[in-house]
Amino acid sequence: MFNVTAILKRLVIGRALRSEELGETLLPKRLALPIFASDPLSSVAYATQEILLVLTLGGLAYLHFTPWIAAAVVALMTVVVLSYRQVVHAYPSGGGSYEVASTNLGPSAGLVVAASLLVDYVMTVAVSVASGVDNIISAIPELAEYRVLMALVFVALLTAMNLRGVRESGRAFAAPTYLFIAGMLIMCGTGLLRYLLGDAPVAPTAAYGIEPDPADANLMGLALVMLVLRAFSSGCTALTGVEAISNGVPAFRKPKPKNAATTMAAMGLIAITMFVGVTTLAIVAKVHIAEDSCSLTGLPDCENYTQRTVIAQLAASVFGGESSFGFYYVQAATALVLILAANTAFNGFPLLSSILAQHRYLPRQLHNRGDRLAFSNGILALAIVAGLLLWTYKANVTSLIHLYILGVFTSFTLSQTGMVRHWNRELRTETDPAVRRRHHLTRIINATGAVVTCLVLAIVLATKFTQGAWLAVLAGIVLWVTMRGIRRHYDHTAAELAVTDPRAELRPPSRVLAIVLVSTLHKPTLRALAYARALRPDRLEALTVAVDRDASAGLQRQWEEYGIEVPLKILDSPYREITSSVLVYVRSIRRESPRDVIAVFIPEYVVGHWWENLLHNQSALWLKSRLLFTPGVMVTSVPWQLSSSARADHPAARAPGAVRRGEPVGRHRK
Repeated sequence: MFNVTAILKRLVIGRALRSEELGETLLPKRLALPIFASDPLSSVAYATQEILLVLTLGGLAYLHFTPWIAAAVVALMTVVVLSYRQVVHAYPSGGGSYEVASTNLGPSAGLVVAASLLVDYVMTVAVSVASGVDNIISAIPELAEYRVLMALVFVALLTAMNLRGVRESGRAFAAPTYLFIAGMLIMCGTGLLRYLLGDAPVAPTAAYGIEPDPADANLMGLALVMLVLRAFSSGCTALTGVEAISNGVPAFRKPKPKNAATTMAAMGLIAITMFVGVTTLAIVAKVHIAEDSCSLTGLPDCENYTQRTVIAQLAASVFGGESSFGFYYVQAATALVLILAANTAFNGFPLLSSILAQHRYLPRQLHNRGDRLAFSNGILALAIVAGLLLWTYKANVTSLIHLYILGVFTSFTLSQTGMVRHWNRELRTETDPAVRRRHHLTRIINATGAVVTCLVLAIVLATKFTQGAWLAVLAGIVLWVTMRGIRRHYDHTAAELAVTDPRAELRPPSRVLAIVLVSTLHKPTLRALAYARALRPDRLEALTVAVDRDASAGLQRQWEEYGIEVPLKILDSPYREITSSVLVYVRSIRRESPRDVIAVFIPEYVVGHWWENLLHNQSALWLKSRLLFTPGVMVTSVPWQLSSSARADHPAARAPGAVRRGEPVGRHRK
């Protein structure tokens, strides 16, 4: 008989891999780029739009700040990419910013980085998927009412692909990423060439004006500076995911640090080129976009007007309208790569969670690899939290973006500060002049990165905190406190379980008193009695609770008729409570003989259908859970397999992870 769940799992995830096959999952640079860099590359699709959305709050007059803000973002990205190349070479074990901060600034700073990155990875999935859905709706506005459903379906698909393993997800995501890069470069190149030839593309919204927000109109002095800084902080979304390569160095082929550093350089160069191209083209084509469509002047019906994204407007203006092949190609590639950009988080979050679990800051289950050698529990945890965010915020990019990038710049700042301390330590022992010169140069790069990203972090906090970033800060704090609590629990548990006196721990108890719980005289009861007797305890008795006096009297008669030599003790229970009566009796024995061990044997049914568990073993499970908290009491389940449990012998019905436990399944069965 087939197990439907196991069959579906194999169809979605694939066959289980042996631990020895882990080396086959390592990535060449051509696959590592779309896996780890899809987030920063795809951020180009909305980074320019976020700058324009903030500046147009004051009206069209403030759009002349766009080139300067874009230049600042490019300079920042250059510094961050150069800084993280040093991290890749100095800390190739895959801890990235977390390892740098923990090693050089202490565990507390490392946990701040870890909490920030975990929050940011969740936001990466939510924002990327929501932005991808936005681009689909820009091409097909009729799908707007299915926004949330589409987002959740895409998260589920990404989860399934990543559960199949890093290499397989890389193959699936490589083509869309490269198609997106090609489409963006062709669009920017074609548009700018037309501009140089005197035929500049014109955006569909170029003729519309923008009614400024009354609070942001005619800004002067500090208010104007704050608007520009706010636009800059929104544009910094282009930097999200830059650190993912430093976290994923172990996934690269050898030489790992060199390949990772090369991939990071390629990612930075491509992302900067596309961001500059899109921003320049948006200025040339006079793209006008506002947070509220009714802020656009000249629209006949602003209430029913669906604004198209900046990328959609540029594609329409460059390739000849919204029905052209180029428009649909760019929209399809952009939507696909934005959704797949969440894959950066699906690789970074599980890996970082695994390292934290190994260091006992998160539950140990997050360090376990699944059947496809991916960190399955981390993948599922990320999908669930991101899905809840998308559902809560209705997959709205504008609402989600305020929670974004805060964690990125927190980790940037602390990791670069940690790298400065790392180079200081290296310089104290290094004597080779050539190596010292290299260390001095890299220290300058990391110091510059620390200062710049710290300033950006302050700007982001100042401009986005009241707009929703406070929630990301709160989530990071809660996560930090939780991880500290988990580590404290594991440390206390380890200290409590540590062997201090082996001889004392191995000293046998004075006596072993065995109790077999009996409800009815049947085969499982007799098996439990036989098993308990085979262990030769110092004293053995059967115990039942008189919930029904007539039934108890009948049990006593049967006991005597069968000539069972084990004494049967019947506990009176006027309130028909089984668990409390047994607990009181067992604890009374413990008080009389505290140096004795009491072994309680509980007959249990083994069933083959999930619904059969609802019909059996409920009293046994509850009683067992209560007895486990009683010192000096050992609880033993004595199974009796019902006929329906025979199906469990079929390989398809084995529990998840059977291969990891050494059980034969599929082609490994012997």
